[in-house]
Amino acid sequence: SKEKYIIGLFDRDIERINQLISNASDQNVRPPISPITEVVKIENEKLLLIHIDAGVNKPYATNEGIYWTKNGADKRKLSQEELQRLFQDTGRIYADEQIVNGVTSRDIDRSYFEEFYERVYEETIDQAGLPLDKLLSNLKLSGDNGLKLAGLLLFGKKPYDFKPAFQIKAVSFYGNDPTDTHFKDSEDIKGKLLNQYENTLGFILRNLRRIQNGNNFNQEGEPEIPKIVLEELLVNALVHRDYFINAPINLFVFSDRLEITSPGKLPNNLTVEHIKNGVSIIRNPVITSFASHILPYRGVGTGIRRSIKNYPHIEFQNDIESERFRVIIKRMILD
Repeated sequence: SKEKYIIGLFDRDIERINQLISNASDQNVRPPISPITEVVKIENEKLLLIHIDAGVNKPYATNEGIYWTKNGADKRKLSQEELQRLFQDTGRIYADEQIVNGVTSRDIDRSYFEEFYERVYEETIDQAGLPLDKLLSNLKLSGDNGLKLAGLLLFGKKPYDFKPAFQIKAVSFYGNDPTDTHFKDSEDIKGKLLNQYENTLGFILRNLRRIQNGNNFNQEGEPEIPKIVLEELLVNALVHRDYFINAPINLFVFSDRLEITSPGKLPNNLTVEHIKNGVSIIRNPVITSFASHILPYRGVGTGIRRSIKNYPHIEFQNDIESERFRVIIKRMILD
């Protein structure tokens, strides 16, 4: 067998390579990066090690403004949707703050918005003395070019007409197989976030069993999964899903479990253990700021912990590859 030798670098090579690395990292990457080089000796030969820490200004582009990602041993350009999600992860853009093409203040459910405004701000719109467009802009629900996604989903007359993917597809199966073509109940749940929440909660409750829990015979009984758990997890799905992904929330009721699958993996470097311990990153800041006034939303980072405390038979799956977050709630086995 051939002997292997380490061929080191001369000092002039190290100086030249250091200059090349400095030039490339400063001129060919946007924003520039700062590699650290280190000279090490092995068997009296000099080697140059290059250290590049994870960047804090992701995503990085070439000096031509092109974004690349690894694709096996090769590379490919990032799609527009992938770029949006990368910028979202770094807090540079948010899906709920994006303008929805063709949507204006005329698409607001005015009576619904007026009732909300008076209840929360304790004055009527007339008393505020500002036109509707200005009020919506002040509340970050609209911009110069129209209504933002948050404004449409929170207060729109017919959000489905403009964003049909943002609905909840609910199915109740007879058994435990999601591929079964026979089901007990199904509904495509659309409308404002409040409508989606109320109608989906109603769908779940009518497809769960009721238990007496010591109540007398004439009382309806309580749902087998505590209602507060259903409220928390459903609100969490609506408020924290990834709205850059044009896909519905799927809600499946099986004989042995309830599944809520939301588009989008956990943001940034969040893990299941993080969220179970109350760690949270706001993905949709405008929707989140309104949630406590419209939905039974009790605060960032508290919903998962409260759900587990009230009903520990819950599993969370963060599917990074398929960009989905799934909550699996086991149903009670009744004799």
